Amino acid sequence: MSAFVGVAAAQAGFYRVEKIDGRWWLVSPDGQRTISKGVTTVQFAQDNIRGTNRSPFGETNKAKYGTHEKWREAIARRLIGWGFNTIGAWSDDKLAGIAVGGKRLAYAPNVDLGASFIWHRGDAWLHGNFPDVFDPAFEQASRKRAAEHCEPRKTDRQVLGWFTDNELRWGADWRGKDELLTMFLAFPAKAPGRVAAIGVLRERHGEIAKFNAVWKTNFTSWDDLTNAGPIKPPVSDTRKHAQNAEVDRLAGAFSGDCDAFLGLLAEKYFRVTTEAVRAADPNHLVFGCRFAYVPREPVVKAAAKYLDAVSFNNYNHDPRSTIERYAVFGKPVIIGEYAFRGDDSGLPNTKGAGPRVKTQADRAAAYKKFATSALGHPNLIGLHWFEHADEPKEGRFDGENSNYGLVNIKDEVYEDLTRAMTELNAQAETIHAGSKP
Repeated sequence: MSAFVGVAAAQAGFYRVEKIDGRWWLVSPDGQRTISKGVTTVQFAQDNIRGTNRSPFGETNKAKYGTHEKWREAIARRLIGWGFNTIGAWSDDKLAGIAVGGKRLAYAPNVDLGASFIWHRGDAWLHGNFPDVFDPAFEQASRKRAAEHCEPRKTDRQVLGWFTDNELRWGADWRGKDELLTMFLAFPAKAPGRVAAIGVLRERHGEIAKFNAVWKTNFTSWDDLTNAGPIKPPVSDTRKHAQNAEVDRLAGAFSGDCDAFLGLLAEKYFRVTTEAVRAADPNHLVFGCRFAYVPREPVVKAAAKYLDAVSFNNYNHDPRSTIERYAVFGKPVIIGEYAFRGDDSGLPNTKGAGPRVKTQADRAAAYKKFATSALGHPNLIGLHWFEHADEPKEGRFDGENSNYGLVNIKDEVYEDLTRAMTELNAQAETIHAGSKP
């Protein structure tokens, strides 16, 4: 038995998703079941040193290959030889145009629909800014950007699908303690997002006195609240409940408010961004915003409603429990980033996500365990390693200085890791075919 999902998934001649005998698969344009085995950030001049225009990896490639064209030919040959079939986010798309032994790499760009809307406020990923998706201008901007980036490639059979953003902040995380509800309540009085947030609170509490009782405020009317400035949450952290019945009650009520707003927010974000991409390109898959962590249920539920596959990044030793938390919503999943860092690489490894291991042999073993576990889940359709080359020891734009690469800054291959990848990439579809539905 098989079942197609989504608008983009039904388009013949392009990558689509299909559920066959209880397992989800990517189906290639020529009709073959496959798993997307990818590498992110495959660039000639990957990563400038923080605060400079200097890319050590770019300098290596200029000296070694001379031109971008010769570099692309060498890298495409190398990646395909290692059994990869996809270049992930932030990669040089022209690599997909190079055939090696009759094979080409698919590519999966990130369109940055949400992030680009607020770039004027700084790096959305770095600072955790979230776009006001309730602003009518957000839908207009998303349609415009999708038309610019997706429409020109709508007939390109090498496009795997589109990521709409990367690691948006869906709640309290490493970038800040505020929930999105309180963040939006801090918007200017007439901002569409603040109006939407107050609308949720008014619907949930009805009377302003009931709102005051939960939020520990003393507003005399909803209009009074509307015209107020930022509002502090009634508890500092909804994830921590004190041994106090009153605190627990307030935390539960506040958490319910947050979830209600998140549901409305996520519904708006995923509807607007998915429709924007599909209006520009009805042929290719939409993978969503590459969650950095499993957000609250209303967010994943909305994502699964609109996306062809739910994308997320995972830097654990074992991805199975995380995959399952997304899979319960019934959609296939794609891991947009995962990696392990070796302490024998000569890099500091002091900034960056993911486990550190002692040696490159340990790194290869950790990769093999992770990828094998992921492939054993019936909902997995792809996993993309982060990233092609190591980061500069001085740190990239955000200070990351870690051993993520398949190659080092000198373009020297990490043999243990790439050997393990070559072996497992060749077995990926067989392992997935044996997964238990």
